[in-house]
Amino acid sequence: MKNILYILLLSTQIFFAQNGFEKGNAYYAKGKYTEAVTAYESVLKDNKQSSELYFNLGNAYYKLNEVAPSIYYYEKALVLNPKDKESINNLKFAQKRTIDEIKVIPKVGFGKLLRDFTGIYHYNTWGWISVGLATFFLLFFIGYYFSQRTLSKRIFFFGMFAVFILMVIALSAAIIEKSHFDTEKPAIIFAERTNMKSEPRDGGKPLLVLHEGTKVFVFETIGKWKKIQLTDGTEGWIETSTIKEVK
Repeated sequence: MKNILYILLLSTQIFFAQNGFEKGNAYYAKGKYTEAVTAYESVLKDNKQSSELYFNLGNAYYKLNEVAPSIYYYEKALVLNPKDKESINNLKFAQKRTIDEIKVIPKVGFGKLLRDFTGIYHYNTWGWISVGLATFFLLFFIGYYFSQRTLSKRIFFFGMFAVFILMVIALSAAIIEKSHFDTEKPAIIFAERTNMKSEPRDGGKPLLVLHEGTKVFVFETIGKWKKIQLTDGTEGWIETSTIKEVK
């Protein structure tokens, strides 16, 4: 009986989540963007999330000319689906509405090559690839162990060796991607304007004045202050209340 009630409860939650998502789509199609945002966010209140939901929220806020929320939700969509071309494209359009023009310093050298490679897939995908390769490794080992022919044993042995190397590469990529995901903390400035300080304290001349929609990376928190880095490498401190962290 308890299992049936649990299934019914779960089904009801899924139904209402889908219903809110579909309502948001219907409102968006009619040009009722404020209502669409309300419907989409009702799904988030039920702790449901997806790249599609965040993408649609970004679109709705973009239509309402709300720069910071639109960029924020496009960024959240890309956390779940980094290769989504529509989210990447719409994010670029939203970023054109920001005031701050901060350059992005590209990474170079071996570090860039490594990140380009590991960034091909999400760390979960690399994990599943590792599991698949481990299965192949086991099959090759069984073939090697039970094979009676010398030629077959050699084929299974070299196959086992090759799969093992690929498995180590995939597992290493998964670890690197997970570490990068955990340590990188992007955030979007939501305040219309805020001062970036050289120290975590009130008063004094600001290093820069930042505006809504600007992307920063959080490194440290002290009281009401967060240490951030801009995409051009500039570091400073801003008040926690002025930003929303993407993940």
